Amino acid sequence: MVKSQDIVILLVCMWLSSCLCQTSSPQHDQLKFRLAGYPRKHNEGRVEVFYNGEWGSICDDDFTLSNAHVLCRHLGFVEALSWSHSAKYGAGTGKIWLDNVMCSGSEKSIEKCLSRGWGNSDCTHEEDAGVVCKDERLPGFLDSNIIEMQVDENRMEEIRLRPLSAAHAARMPVTEGVVEVKYKEGWSQICNIGWTIKNSRVICGMMGFPSEKITLKKPHSDHSMYKIHSVACTGNEAHLSTCTMEFSKNTSAPCIGGGPVVVSCVPGPQFAQGRGRKNKPNHVTKVRLKGGARAGEGRVEVLIGSEWGTVCDDLWNLLSASVVCRELGFGTAKEALTGARMGQGMGPIYMNEVQCLGDEKSLRKCPHKSITAKDCKHMEDVSVKCNIPYMGFEKAIRLTGGRTQLEGRVELLAPNASLLGQWGLICGDGWTSREAMVACRQLGLGYASSGLSETWYWDSSNVTEMVMSGVKCRGDEMTLSDCQHHRVVSCKRAGPQFAAGIICSESASDMVLNAPLVERSVYIEDRPLHLLYCAAEENCLSKSAVGANWPYGHRRLLRFSSEIHNVGRADFRPRLGRHSWVWHECHRHYHSMDIFTNYDLLDLNGTKVADGHKASFCLEDTECHEGILKQYECANFGEQGITVGCWDTYRHDIDCQWIDITDVKPGNYILQVIINPNFEVAESDFTNNAMRCNCKYDGNRVWLHKCHLGDSYSEEAEKQFELYPGQLNNQIS
Repeated sequence: MVKSQDIVILLVCMWLSSCLCQTSSPQHDQLKFRLAGYPRKHNEGRVEVFYNGEWGSICDDDFTLSNAHVLCRHLGFVEALSWSHSAKYGAGTGKIWLDNVMCSGSEKSIEKCLSRGWGNSDCTHEEDAGVVCKDERLPGFLDSNIIEMQVDENRMEEIRLRPLSAAHAARMPVTEGVVEVKYKEGWSQICNIGWTIKNSRVICGMMGFPSEKITLKKPHSDHSMYKIHSVACTGNEAHLSTCTMEFSKNTSAPCIGGGPVVVSCVPGPQFAQGRGRKNKPNHVTKVRLKGGARAGEGRVEVLIGSEWGTVCDDLWNLLSASVVCRELGFGTAKEALTGARMGQGMGPIYMNEVQCLGDEKSLRKCPHKSITAKDCKHMEDVSVKCNIPYMGFEKAIRLTGGRTQLEGRVELLAPNASLLGQWGLICGDGWTSREAMVACRQLGLGYASSGLSETWYWDSSNVTEMVMSGVKCRGDEMTLSDCQHHRVVSCKRAGPQFAAGIICSESASDMVLNAPLVERSVYIEDRPLHLLYCAAEENCLSKSAVGANWPYGHRRLLRFSSEIHNVGRADFRPRLGRHSWVWHECHRHYHSMDIFTNYDLLDLNGTKVADGHKASFCLEDTECHEGILKQYECANFGEQGITVGCWDTYRHDIDCQWIDITDVKPGNYILQVIINPNFEVAESDFTNNAMRCNCKYDGNRVWLHKCHLGDSYSEEAEKQFELYPGQLNNQIS
């Protein structure tokens, strides 16, 4: 509720045009900001504000660089470089929301700056203000920095395919139908006189399909009226509204000699009707999306040679993003994102200033510059959100009992015939954040925050029967039914209080190990037993240590440093609160997670010959990138975690930062390090949690080489990695 004093302020500002005051928006009305106009880069443009359900601009009267600083922070940039007046980026439309804005530059919101008040202006759109922001993102900023199609909502609000028959409507996805456009007054059709296959390509792209095909089908004859005539697209547009077309301005007109437009689209392999979605497409692509919460979105990575790398965001736009989306079997891009909005990648940055025409079959075919490390950093990695076909997956899953729509006990429509149409529960046995990730994706609720195997506190439904058990997901599936699960339900704890639950979130952490540091820092130490009592208490030595002649003798330890970065969009926090941490008297510290990292030494067959583990006795921000403040420190029972843009370093000389190789024979092995191995804490991407190295041990010294993250090599290169000379017989070559 707006307080009476706020109403007085609003009225005074409306009555006295010369009044300058702080004007707060109603609590239920969340402000949004975007950059618009043309031509422009992703970090500059006309400033537009979404207020009271409508986008509008800001007048340049009294505008200063301090105003621009506040607005750039709203947009997710660290600061402003300059500002522009007199509609440099083109005149906007609709409201001019703010005028005579005067900020000091330190305000957290434009609402805190002095102004005439919302909607009180004597300007025209020829005075719209623009900003140029420093091309550096605020760490952890959640709203997307988007280059998107600015659709004129007076022309068209939404486009759909109306199936030609009820039989067509029952099959998902709908690939063929009459094109209908929604306006404020309702739905209208498009006259097919002069319609081309290039126009169909644009429609199919918007519907989530990579390509189109010619169709001669016609709908049942009717006497429809048409608002759009004579559409002319090049075929590369991301939205129909950018094509040339004629409108019946006031009233709809008949399509003389023709009828409504019908298009037929070709779905990508992952959406093809009648094809099992459990299988990945069998064609090899050299582009992929990583770190996205939903199907068809993520950070763009390309494969050059044998290693995956990222793309820098200079000149990134919808045309280039659409080439990526179509290459992967999706439709056109609905958003082209910059500034590592789907998290930062690791490894090389291959491409910059990509300028696709829109008809390329592959991103690699687009004009671009090859770059060096000086040109770009991973904070400039590009991402996309692609149009995907509507599949109705969310209709077969729901949440009950949660405090918000983002959490609750998971219920599924029963897949077996005997219970068809009834809702049932999922057995919580073995349920982790990976399965929760898929459930959140199916619901369209973003990332998983937690996967819960007990939900007795969400007991608000009369559904009690288990309909799915033994669920094991990779994490990239679109639905829970795509994951492995028991054919016949078998649940050790069958009560509804042991049903699976989830908590979803719009952001997630992403933990990545610094592989080169492991390779550089490795060495062998023969450590006396009398220095290892605490380590033995925490099970950091191999089993044979129990029979050693304590305190005499030593253990041979393979030691190295670990530097674990959070490159995601949310802080990495232990699943348990401080009240549940375990105190270890010998080392005198708290463990916030039982196992934070696993260290394994493997032979060629994948058999573990030695192992170690690292409990998170002190999960904190050791160092951070420039401009990011440390938030977590273990001293004095402080909060534990890793901030976005920071990393936690476990030095080689810390207890348990090793593998006990006392019993290991000389030979060639694989060193494997896995972060968050039990998926206790949700992340946006689990495929980059493992690091592997070739390891050569001659009985006295050790060498590591080819250390890399588990998903950074091509499949062929990963196979070659496992077959290096000498490893077949586990002897030194």
